[in-house]
Amino acid sequence: MSHRILVVEDEPDIATIVVDYLRHAGYTVEHQAEGRAALASIVAAPPALTLLDIMLPGMDGLEILRQARRHTHHPIIMLTARVEEVDRLIGLELGADDYICKPFSPREVVARVKAVLRRAATPDAETPALGSATAPALQMSDDLWQATLHGVALGLTRREFRLLKVLARQPGRIFSRAQLLDQAYDDTLDVNERAIDSHIKNLRKKLKGASGDDTDWIRSVYGVGFALEPAGHG
Repeated sequence: MSHRILVVEDEPDIATIVVDYLRHAGYTVEHQAEGRAALASIVAAPPALTLLDIMLPGMDGLEILRQARRHTHHPIIMLTARVEEVDRLIGLELGADDYICKPFSPREVVARVKAVLRRAATPDAETPALGSATAPALQMSDDLWQATLHGVALGLTRREFRLLKVLARQPGRIFSRAQLLDQAYDDTLDVNERAIDSHIKNLRKKLKGASGDDTDWIRSVYGVGFALEPAGHG
C-alpha cells in the first residue's frame, strides 16, 4: 500500500506539477487549496506526510501547522516563497520537519518526501534512560517519538526530540552547534546554528516545566556549545 501524501497548495500550476510527480513516484496523493479545509482534512485523517504551503487563503500554513501539531505528529514539509530566516525559524519551532523554498524542482520535492518518510519510518536505536538506577528521570521512546521527564510527557517536536536524543547519548559532553547540526539533523534540511539556539530554548522550557522547579537540565558553555547535565536530578 502506497503512502498517502497531502499537498496543500493554492497555486494550480504548482499543485498540478507536484501532484503529478508524486503520483509518478508511486504515492497516493490528495490536494487541498484552502487553509481551513486542509486543516480539517489533516485532523480527520492524518496522511503519511503533508506538503504545506505557507501562503494560503482562509488560513495560512503556519497556523495550520500550529493547530495540526495539537492532533498529529506526522511529517510536515513546508513549501514557501518566503526566504527570511525568521519565517523558517518560526516553522521549525512549530514542528515542521523540513523546508523547501520556491522556486523548486519537482524532483527535489520527491527526494525530500522520500528522505523525510524514510527518517520517520526508521528511528534511531533506543536512548538509555537518564537518572538514578532505580528511578530513571528522562526516558525517550523512538517508536513513539516521545520523551518523558519524571513520568511527565515533554510534548517535543520531532526536531526537539532528535536534538535532545543527541545530547542524551553522552550526558555531560559539550556539543558545539556545528556538531548538533551534523548529528541531529539530516544534511538536506534548511537549518542553521541560530535554529539550534531556538530549539535549545524550547527544550529548556519544556524540561523545566516537567521537573516542576528551576532546574536547568541543559548547560550552556559560552562560545562552545551545550551539554545535558542530569547528574543529581534522578
